[in-house]
Formats: sequence, structure tokens, C-alpha cells
Amino acid sequence: MSYRESRFQDRFRAETLVQDSIHGYISITSPGFDPLPDETSYERDLIDSPWIQRLRQIHQLQTAWYVYPTAEHSRFQHVLGVARLASRAWNVWCESFYRAPEERAQSGEISELDRQRPAPSKNCLEELLRVAGLLHDVGHGPFGHFLDENFLGRYKTPTGERLTHETLGAVIIRSRLADLISGLRRSPSGAFEDGERLDPDDVAFLITRPKGNADDSRKPTWLVMLRSLFAGLYTVDNMDFVLRDAYASGFDSQPFDLERLLHYSFFTPKGLTIHRKGAPTLQRFLTARADLFRAVYFHRTVRAIDVELADLFRECVDLLYPYGNPVESLDEYLRFTDWTLLSDVSRWDRADDSRKRNLAQAWRNFLDRKIRWRLLAEKTVFYREGEGEEASVFASQELFAAAVRAKLSETARELPLRFDVARCAFRPDDSSLRNYLYIPETGESTSLLRDDGIKQSVKSFRICRIYGTSLESRDEVVAALEKLTRGAVDDLTNV
Repeated sequence: MSYRESRFQDRFRAETLVQDSIHGYISITSPGFDPLPDETSYERDLIDSPWIQRLRQIHQLQTAWYVYPTAEHSRFQHVLGVARLASRAWNVWCESFYRAPEERAQSGEISELDRQRPAPSKNCLEELLRVAGLLHDVGHGPFGHFLDENFLGRYKTPTGERLTHETLGAVIIRSRLADLISGLRRSPSGAFEDGERLDPDDVAFLITRPKGNADDSRKPTWLVMLRSLFAGLYTVDNMDFVLRDAYASGFDSQPFDLERLLHYSFFTPKGLTIHRKGAPTLQRFLTARADLFRAVYFHRTVRAIDVELADLFRECVDLLYPYGNPVESLDEYLRFTDWTLLSDVSRWDRADDSRKRNLAQAWRNFLDRKIRWRLLAEKTVFYREGEGEEASVFASQELFAAAVRAKLSETARELPLRFDVARCAFRPDDSSLRNYLYIPETGESTSLLRDDGIKQSVKSFRICRIYGTSLESRDEVVAALEKLTRGAVDDLTNV
């Protein structure tokens, strides 16, 4: 075999090619003929690990797949897509990323930490972003975000943080996947520079939601800047799930222009910035994301299913997962997925435990999609800059329920009702934005709110619904909600 032939064979052997319905081909590093110095693992090893393979058993659309028959895709497909999108975005943005520290150095803004830990090579940072993409959902359990609210949130991490799929994912990365991450020495674009390696702590940092400036101050600036690919208005995570979920559900095959959004974005010393020419494209993305929340994630029947599921979890979450804090029972959490949970409860009618037998019919109804709750009334409340969202009666389900019940007759108050508030953030406060706007006339990077379209957009909305087991008193419930949202109050006497 000639040298040329062996090199080509080595190239093809050293990669696995995955075909994806959204991004086309996804290249994954695999063992080749000649490992690099200290190279002990490849992306394929990480993907084949049980922690990522279990994501095949967790639906991407937590309960919306019960409503949208074609939306049967999993978290596994999503994380592969996020890794691919991380590479794509990095290849467009990396040149400006490396220029940003040079501009800060010229203005004397380089910290001691930045001097101690300068930015690694292009290939090394590409792989850091890809690994973060592969692992950003590794902490998810059955029903995804629903589990955060109805189970994980009752526990803490070893450092005292509230447990979420992100903070649990950070624990899994540090304790179960650190050796695989540390053994990587290349990205699909090529090898790292000599002596470079990935730090599992950096991966954990990227995938967890920022806790404020104090959180950033402990990390070099280059790593904080990269966090905007996972925490911001348009991240590799939410760009992938908008494309993937819209396509799989049948909502829209092309909800926004990814190519244009990447093209008009770049890094400045402030962070990830979009040229003013690209601002309408960003606004279109934000609108597409919000529309997807309203039509798919927060569909009235999806939320009715969530209400039913919440009732079931309150009754038996200790039976579903009897091992306590998942941080202290990772081996059991590894096996805790949609598949295992739904399979287990389907056999509760034959269980020895009397509690399980008593709950078996309720779970059977859920599995057969016999949902008790029927929509009685609904209002969507929008909030703009300066409006007191947290001060409204829709700030929580408890406040919402109390406000509506106060306007009902005594008979209607006794009905079995469920109050649901689903919130979507269109954009965060200006103080917490991690993206910026480039003004070509002045050459400055400034607040995104300098763009009139984004400034005038809503900040968030809450879809407030009332469900009942029948349509009894529906007209009264509708009138009570209408009176509450209209906000008209009359005086008792003439002034």
C-alpha cells in the first residue's frame, strides 16, 4: 500500500460521519492509526459513553411528543446537533474572537488571570465548545425540564447550589466523564497545540447558567466570552432546538435564517456582537423561538398533560426514584429515563407495594393519554421594559389561583380547578444581556436595546390557563379571568 493510500485510509478511519436531518453530515473524531502524544480518548468514546447514550431514552420535547406525533426525537440527536453547530459558529467567529484580547491589551485591560491562562489554540477551543455541546444536557432525566421543577429542585449540589439538570450535569462531568474529556487531543479540524488539554471544569462552567459577575471573575476572559455560545440570546443550544423542534413537530421547516445570523455576528472586546444589519435576523429568531413556545412547548394540551403529570409526581415521586439526591446516587440516575419510568409504572398493577397498585390506574390513564384536565379559560399577558412582571398576580400559580378564586361564586370555588402559568422570556433585562449591537457609523459595541426593533419588543409573556375536570361553570371562570386581566375597578360611591 502506498503512503498516499495509507494516509487517506487513516483519515477516513479517524472519523465517524453521522447524517443529521438538520445539519447534514456531522464529523466525529474516532481512533486512527497513530494516536497523538497522551491521546487516550476521542469524541466517539464520549458519545458512546452510557451518559450520552442514555439521552436516546429521553425525549427532546418532554411531553409535547404526546401531542405532536412526529416529534419523537431525543436529547441525543439534539446534543449531536449542538456540537456540530458549535463548530460551525466557531469557524465563522474565531478570527474575531482572537482579535478581541489584542484590542483589550492595547487599552490595558488584561488581568493577571488572563496572563496566566491565555486562550488556547483554535482547534482546542473548537473541541471545548463541541464537548460542552455534547454534554450540556447530560444531567437531564425523565420529562426534561419538568423534572427540574418537580424533583431535582428539592436537592442541593455539594457546594449548596439548587440542583438542576445543568448543575447535576456539572457534577457528572467532573466525576464520571473527566478522564474521557482530559484524554482528548484533537477536534475534527485538527490536533491541539503541544501540551494543550481540555479541563472538565471549563466544560462544566460553560454549560451552567451564569450566576452574575462574581461567577465570571474567577475565570479567564476568553472562557467567559465563550460562555455566550451557551448563555445568551442566540446560543448554539437554542438555535439548534428551534430548528430541530420546529422541523420535527411540523411547525416550520425553516423558522429563521441561521446562515445570516452567523454571518453578521462576531466578537468584540465586550463579547458576542451582532452587526446592526443582522439585528432584524436576530429579532426573527427571537420571534420564531417565542412562537415555538406558544404553539408547541406551551400548547394547551401539552400543559394539561404537565398538570396531570405534576399531580402524579406529588403522589409518588419517592416511588419513581427512591434513592434520594441524584448527586449521591449517580449509578441509579444513569438508569432513570423516560423509557425506564414509563416501563416501570406500566407494571404497577402487579406490584407488591399497595401504594403502587393504588396509583396504577392513574398511570395507566396517563399512558393511554386519558387526561382529566380540560381547558376552561386562557389569557396571554405580555410584559415590556419597565413593567412589573414580578409584582403582578400572574407572577406565580398561587397568586393567580387566589386572584381568580376571589372573583368566583362559592359554588365555583369548590370545583376541582388547576391554575397554570407558563412563562417565556423573549429577552432578558439589559443588565443581564450577554450579546451586543455593533453600530457601523461609530464603530462601537453597545447595548442591544439601541436597536429599535429589539427595544420595542416584549420582554416576556405568561400564558395563564385554568383547567377543570368538566365544563361546569366555564362561563363564570371565563368571566372571572376576563375581569382580572381587564383590570377595571369601580368605586362604591360617587366621588
